[in-house]
Amino acid sequence: MSYPNVLLLIDNVWREGRRNATRAVHNPANEEVIGTVALATTTDLDDAVACAASGFEVWRRTPAVERTRVMLGAAELLTQRAESIANLLTLEQGKPLAESRAEIAMSADIIRWAANEAPRIYGRIVPPRAAGVQQMVQKEPVGPVAAFTPWNFPIAQVARKVAPALASGCSLVLKAAEETPASAAELVRAFVDAGLPAGVLALVFGEPAEISEHLITHRAIRKITFTGSTPVGKQLAALAGMHMKRVTMELGGHAPVIVAADADVARAARTLADAKFRNAGQICLSPTRMMVAQTAFDEFMETFLARIREIRVGDGMLEGSTMGPLANKRRLDAMERLTHDALSRGASLATGGVRLGDSGNFFAPTVLTEPSKDSLVLNSEPFGPVATVWRFAELGEAIAEANRLDYGLSAYAFTRAIKTVSRLAAEVQAGTLWVNQAAAAWPELPFGGVKDSGYGYEGGPESLDAYLQAKTVAISDV
Repeated sequence: MSYPNVLLLIDNVWREGRRNATRAVHNPANEEVIGTVALATTTDLDDAVACAASGFEVWRRTPAVERTRVMLGAAELLTQRAESIANLLTLEQGKPLAESRAEIAMSADIIRWAANEAPRIYGRIVPPRAAGVQQMVQKEPVGPVAAFTPWNFPIAQVARKVAPALASGCSLVLKAAEETPASAAELVRAFVDAGLPAGVLALVFGEPAEISEHLITHRAIRKITFTGSTPVGKQLAALAGMHMKRVTMELGGHAPVIVAADADVARAARTLADAKFRNAGQICLSPTRMMVAQTAFDEFMETFLARIREIRVGDGMLEGSTMGPLANKRRLDAMERLTHDALSRGASLATGGVRLGDSGNFFAPTVLTEPSKDSLVLNSEPFGPVATVWRFAELGEAIAEANRLDYGLSAYAFTRAIKTVSRLAAEVQAGTLWVNQAAAAWPELPFGGVKDSGYGYEGGPESLDAYLQAKTVAISDV
């Protein structure tokens, strides 16, 4: 299918940037240029923020039931257009079409859930301490939002920010990823076509550092939400703090896995193999540090490697491909660096460890066993198809390793013992602990991290709270 030249959206008008500058968009499966994306200037950004400020005044006064109607309309359009959007997503990001379709379905679900929460934003009445006094607390939208989203889930990550913000009555200036602009643009288009008023949602692309600094420091922007790496998140949070802006940070992870001796070991191995290599491992909650009880290790590895051998790496547009390329060459180079470093420090290579093919960003599903604790792969987020596995003798040893890093986004455990579940739930430091299952970040569940994995939540009622502020109104009889 043809790939569009993606434009900016400002005041519900699709347009080029003021300087007509563009950037090439590549297909990661073959490295060919498939289109371009327009780049915004600071003047374009000022236009977008000005429109967001005026759009906010309209949208905040729009009845909640009307906000719900528009959002449900956008979800329906997204669903109707799913097949064509899935093709764009796979072309620019690389994931198999089946994963693209699933991402679009999840995004529509996120929008529907948030839309139905809009009429449930309640305040409260507080009993007074004196006669003739009324006290109430009302919830108000915080104001125009600057949202920054990554390339690994270019539709779902946008939906996770746009949906609760719009449900709460906020407007947004969205800076999406330049590597994957078309799918993000199609999500935004669904809102525009569903009747979202002009100015309520803007879409911009450009030089990331320039855009983030300009938007975060702009006086009209009152809230920042960012999904991305921990180092960048720390920089943006510091900048936002200097200007007293509210912030939600969904940052990196390095998810530990504990497979206890009493687990259903075969089920754990199959579940983790499927979860680890989904989206070529380019997921912040991907299981990466797998600790397996000594008595279960051999059975786990046999099933784990057998499942991995069933993975078919190839162009995501081709039927039969179950793992696509990495999204860019940077990730390909990173996988080689992490693998070589681990092997040089004594790890064993169970499978993979090499690039695949002469073109495209393909890397074999890779498993490293018994890596040294000082290996790069055990201390920095892999964000790719590289897993590490090693043995543990006692549960406390595994918990200590799970908590060793400054990351705390997701963790996984497999056990049949409720006593073990209770201990892990109490002691493992993570925003979410998934027990006997792969991650399922449903819209109704809060998702967020602790420590260097960020703060704030996306999903659940907590996601709307991030875009609301409480106002106390106390009235005394004259």
